[in-house]
Amino acid sequence: MFSRLVLVSGHTLKNSGSFGACLVQASRSFHQSSQSLAPVPPLPEKGGKVRHGIFPEELFTLLYPKTGVTGPYMLGTGLLLYMLSKEIYVINHETFAAVSIGAVIIYGIKKFGPSVAAFADKINEDKVTEAQEVKDQAMGSLAQGIEDEKKEQWRVEGRHMLFDAKRNNVAMLLETNYRERLHMVTNEVKKRLDYQVELQNLHRRMEQEHMVNWVEQSVIKSITPQQEKESIAKCIADLKVLAKTTQAQATV
Repeated sequence: MFSRLVLVSGHTLKNSGSFGACLVQASRSFHQSSQSLAPVPPLPEKGGKVRHGIFPEELFTLLYPKTGVTGPYMLGTGLLLYMLSKEIYVINHETFAAVSIGAVIIYGIKKFGPSVAAFADKINEDKVTEAQEVKDQAMGSLAQGIEDEKKEQWRVEGRHMLFDAKRNNVAMLLETNYRERLHMVTNEVKKRLDYQVELQNLHRRMEQEHMVNWVEQSVIKSITPQQEKESIAKCIADLKVLAKTTQAQATV
Protein backbone atom coordinates (compact mmCIF):
# COMPACT_ATOMS: atom_id res chain seq x y z
CA MET A 1 0.00 0.00 0.00
CA PHE A 2 2.74 2.42 0.98
CA SER A 3 4.82 1.43 -2.04
CA ARG A 4 1.94 2.20 -4.42
CA LEU A 5 1.41 5.59 -2.75
CA VAL A 6 5.10 6.46 -3.05
CA LEU A 7 5.22 5.47 -6.74
CA VAL A 8 2.10 7.49 -7.58
CA SER A 9 3.46 10.54 -5.72
CA GLY A 10 6.84 10.21 -7.45
CA HIS A 11 5.30 10.09 -10.94
CA THR A 12 3.09 13.08 -10.11
CA LEU A 13 6.05 15.18 -8.91
CA LYS A 14 8.13 14.09 -11.90
CA ASN A 15 5.46 15.18 -14.37
CA SER A 16 4.96 18.56 -12.69
CA GLY A 17 7.66 20.78 -14.19
CA SER A 18 6.72 23.88 -12.23
CA PHE A 19 7.39 22.16 -8.92
CA GLY A 20 10.91 21.11 -10.05
CA ALA A 21 11.62 24.62 -11.31
CA CYS A 22 10.48 26.06 -7.99
CA LEU A 23 12.81 23.71 -6.11
CA VAL A 24 15.77 24.66 -8.32
CA GLN A 25 14.99 28.35 -7.93
CA ALA A 26 14.62 28.02 -4.17
CA SER A 27 17.93 26.14 -3.87
CA ARG A 28 19.71 28.75 -5.98
CA SER A 29 18.30 31.64 -3.97
CA PHE A 30 19.24 29.91 -0.74
CA HIS A 31 22.85 29.25 -1.80
CA GLN A 32 23.25 32.73 -3.26
CA SER A 33 21.71 34.56 -0.31
CA SER A 34 23.58 35.96 2.66
CA GLN A 35 22.18 33.17 4.84
CA SER A 36 24.55 30.69 3.22
CA LEU A 37 27.43 32.66 4.76
CA ALA A 38 26.00 32.42 8.26
CA PRO A 39 27.82 30.20 10.78
CA VAL A 40 26.39 26.70 11.00
CA PRO A 41 25.30 25.76 14.53
CA PRO A 42 26.96 22.65 15.95
CA LEU A 43 25.05 19.41 15.66
CA PRO A 44 23.75 17.96 18.93
CA GLU A 45 25.57 14.92 20.20
CA LYS A 46 22.32 13.24 21.28
CA GLY A 47 18.86 13.33 19.69
CA GLY A 48 15.70 14.71 21.26
CA LYS A 49 13.32 12.73 23.41
CA VAL A 50 10.81 10.47 21.65
CA ARG A 51 7.87 8.33 22.73
CA HIS A 52 7.23 4.83 21.46
CA GLY A 53 10.41 5.01 19.44
CA ILE A 54 9.22 7.36 16.65
CA PHE A 55 6.97 10.11 18.03
CA PRO A 56 8.82 13.28 19.18
CA GLU A 57 8.20 14.67 22.62
CA GLU A 58 7.51 18.13 21.17
CA LEU A 59 4.28 16.84 19.55
CA PHE A 60 2.87 15.83 22.91
CA THR A 61 3.93 19.04 24.64
CA LEU A 62 2.35 21.05 21.79
CA LEU A 63 -1.05 19.35 22.26
CA TYR A 64 -1.08 19.26 26.07
CA PRO A 65 -2.42 22.83 26.62
CA LYS A 66 -5.44 22.25 24.31
CA THR A 67 -6.21 18.52 24.56
CA GLY A 68 -4.73 17.44 27.85
CA VAL A 69 -2.56 14.43 28.53
CA THR A 70 -4.70 11.99 26.52
CA GLY A 71 -5.09 14.35 23.54
CA PRO A 72 -2.20 13.08 21.41
CA TYR A 73 -3.21 9.46 21.94
CA MET A 74 -6.86 10.21 21.08
CA LEU A 75 -5.74 12.17 18.00
CA GLY A 76 -3.62 9.28 16.77
CA THR A 77 -6.34 6.72 17.46
CA GLY A 78 -8.96 8.88 15.74
CA LEU A 79 -6.81 9.37 12.64
CA LEU A 80 -6.11 5.63 12.44
CA LEU A 81 -9.82 4.74 12.78
CA TYR A 82 -10.76 7.42 10.23
CA MET A 83 -8.28 6.05 7.68
CA LEU A 84 -9.51 2.51 8.23
CA SER A 85 -13.21 3.41 8.08
CA LYS A 86 -12.84 5.47 4.92
CA GLU A 87 -10.58 2.81 3.43
CA ILE A 88 -7.81 5.32 2.92
CA TYR A 89 -5.57 2.64 4.32
CA VAL A 90 -6.58 -0.96 3.62
CA ILE A 91 -5.16 -3.74 5.78
CA ASN A 92 -3.62 -6.43 3.61
CA HIS A 93 -0.60 -8.72 3.57
CA GLU A 94 1.78 -5.75 3.36
CA THR A 95 0.43 -4.49 6.67
CA PHE A 96 1.27 -7.75 8.41
CA ALA A 97 4.69 -7.79 6.77
CA ALA A 98 5.30 -4.22 7.95
CA VAL A 99 4.18 -5.11 11.48
CA SER A 100 6.44 -8.17 11.51
CA ILE A 101 9.41 -6.22 10.20
CA GLY A 102 8.72 -3.41 12.71
CA ALA A 103 8.54 -5.93 15.54
CA VAL A 104 11.86 -7.46 14.49
CA ILE A 105 13.43 -4.02 14.24
CA ILE A 106 12.11 -3.00 17.66
CA TYR A 107 13.34 -6.26 19.19
CA GLY A 108 16.75 -5.79 17.60
CA ILE A 109 16.95 -2.22 18.89
CA LYS A 110 15.94 -3.25 22.39
CA LYS A 111 18.23 -6.28 22.39
CA PHE A 112 21.34 -5.02 20.63
CA GLY A 113 20.83 -1.27 20.86
CA PRO A 114 22.83 -0.63 24.06
CA SER A 115 25.84 -2.70 22.93
CA VAL A 116 25.84 -1.13 19.46
CA ALA A 117 25.47 2.32 21.05
CA ALA A 118 28.41 1.61 23.39
CA PHE A 119 30.49 0.41 20.44
CA ALA A 120 29.58 3.50 18.43
CA ASP A 121 30.37 5.73 21.42
CA LYS A 122 33.75 4.04 21.78
CA ILE A 123 34.49 4.61 18.09
CA ASN A 124 33.37 8.21 18.47
CA GLU A 125 35.58 8.70 21.51
CA ASP A 126 38.53 7.20 19.64
CA LYS A 127 37.90 9.58 16.75
CA VAL A 128 37.61 12.51 19.14
CA THR A 129 40.84 11.44 20.82
CA GLU A 130 42.62 11.18 17.49
CA ALA A 131 41.23 14.57 16.46
CA GLN A 132 42.42 16.03 19.76
CA GLU A 133 45.88 14.56 19.21
CA VAL A 134 45.98 16.02 15.71
CA LYS A 135 44.85 19.35 17.14
CA ASP A 136 47.53 19.22 19.84
CA GLN A 137 50.18 18.41 17.25
CA ALA A 138 48.96 21.26 15.06
CA MET A 139 48.99 23.62 18.03
CA GLY A 140 52.49 22.45 18.93
CA SER A 141 53.73 22.94 15.38
CA LEU A 142 52.11 26.39 15.26
CA ALA A 143 53.67 27.33 18.59
CA GLN A 144 57.04 26.12 17.31
CA GLY A 145 56.46 28.18 14.16
CA ILE A 146 55.77 31.25 16.31
CA GLU A 147 58.97 30.66 18.27
CA ASP A 148 60.91 30.25 15.04
CA GLU A 149 59.40 33.44 13.70
CA LYS A 150 60.41 35.32 16.85
CA LYS A 151 63.91 33.92 16.51
CA GLU A 152 64.06 34.99 12.87
CA GLN A 153 62.93 38.48 13.86
CA TRP A 154 65.68 38.55 16.47
CA ARG A 155 68.15 37.53 13.81
CA VAL A 156 66.89 40.22 11.46
CA GLU A 157 67.65 42.83 14.10
CA GLY A 158 71.35 41.98 13.80
CA ARG A 159 71.40 41.85 10.00
CA HIS A 160 73.59 44.99 9.72
CA MET A 161 76.35 43.19 11.63
CA LEU A 162 75.92 40.17 9.41
CA PHE A 163 76.06 42.33 6.29
CA ASP A 164 79.26 44.01 7.52
CA ALA A 165 80.85 40.64 8.16
CA LYS A 166 79.79 39.39 4.73
CA ARG A 167 81.10 42.59 3.14
CA ASN A 168 84.47 42.07 4.84
CA ASN A 169 84.51 38.43 3.77
CA VAL A 170 83.83 39.43 0.16
CA ALA A 171 86.63 42.03 0.31
CA MET A 172 89.03 39.45 1.73
CA LEU A 173 87.97 36.98 -0.94
CA LEU A 174 88.61 39.53 -3.69
CA GLU A 175 92.02 40.38 -2.20
CA THR A 176 92.87 36.67 -2.01
CA ASN A 177 91.88 36.15 -5.64
CA TYR A 178 93.99 39.17 -6.64
CA ARG A 179 97.00 37.80 -4.76
CA GLU A 180 96.55 34.36 -6.26
CA ARG A 181 96.35 35.76 -9.79
CA LEU A 182 99.38 37.97 -9.18
CA HIS A 183 101.32 34.97 -7.92
CA MET A 184 100.19 32.95 -10.94
CA VAL A 185 101.35 35.70 -13.31
CA THR A 186 104.71 35.86 -11.51
CA ASN A 187 105.18 32.11 -11.84
CA GLU A 188 104.25 32.14 -15.52
CA VAL A 189 106.69 34.97 -16.26
CA LYS A 190 109.42 33.16 -14.31
CA LYS A 191 108.72 29.95 -16.25
CA ARG A 192 109.04 31.78 -19.56
CA LEU A 193 112.27 33.48 -18.48
CA ASP A 194 113.67 30.13 -17.31
CA TYR A 195 112.66 28.69 -20.67
CA GLN A 196 114.59 31.42 -22.49
CA VAL A 197 117.67 30.85 -20.27
CA GLU A 198 117.54 27.10 -20.88
CA LEU A 199 117.10 27.72 -24.59
CA GLN A 200 120.19 29.94 -24.69
CA ASN A 201 122.21 27.38 -22.69
CA LEU A 202 121.09 24.69 -25.10
CA HIS A 203 122.21 26.78 -28.09
CA ARG A 204 125.57 27.43 -26.42
CA ARG A 205 126.08 23.73 -25.59
CA MET A 206 125.12 22.69 -29.11
CA GLU A 207 127.60 25.21 -30.53
CA GLN A 208 130.37 23.92 -28.26
CA GLU A 209 129.67 20.31 -29.19
CA HIS A 210 129.59 21.22 -32.84
CA MET A 211 132.89 23.09 -32.51
CA VAL A 212 134.56 20.16 -30.71
CA ASN A 213 133.32 17.68 -33.31
CA TRP A 214 134.47 19.94 -36.11
CA VAL A 215 137.96 20.35 -34.62
CA GLU A 216 138.23 16.62 -33.99
CA GLN A 217 137.18 15.77 -37.51
CA SER A 218 139.60 18.37 -38.90
CA VAL A 219 142.50 16.93 -36.91
CA ILE A 220 141.59 13.40 -37.98
CA LYS A 221 141.39 14.47 -41.60
CA SER A 222 144.79 16.27 -41.38
CA ILE A 223 146.62 13.08 -40.28
CA THR A 224 148.11 11.14 -43.25
CA PRO A 225 148.42 7.35 -43.37
CA GLN A 226 152.23 7.61 -43.06
CA GLN A 227 151.93 9.76 -39.95
CA GLU A 228 149.45 7.33 -38.56
CA LYS A 229 151.82 4.39 -39.09
CA GLU A 230 154.72 6.31 -37.53
CA SER A 231 152.59 7.27 -34.59
CA ILE A 232 151.50 3.67 -34.09
CA ALA A 233 155.15 2.50 -34.30
CA LYS A 234 156.21 5.20 -31.84
CA CYS A 235 153.53 4.12 -29.43
CA ILE A 236 154.56 0.47 -29.69
CA ALA A 237 158.22 1.39 -29.06
CA ASP A 238 157.27 3.46 -26.05
CA LEU A 239 155.20 0.58 -24.72
CA LYS A 240 158.14 -1.79 -25.10
CA VAL A 241 160.50 0.58 -23.30
CA LEU A 242 157.97 1.05 -20.56
CA ALA A 243 157.55 -2.73 -20.25
CA LYS A 244 161.30 -3.25 -19.91
CA THR A 245 161.60 -0.52 -17.31
CA THR A 246 158.79 -2.08 -15.33
CA GLN A 247 160.42 -5.52 -15.46
CA ALA A 248 163.78 -4.11 -14.33
CA GLN A 249 162.19 -2.37 -11.41
CA ALA A 250 160.41 -5.58 -10.49
CA THR A 251 163.63 -7.67 -10.46
CA VAL A 252 165.49 -5.11 -8.35
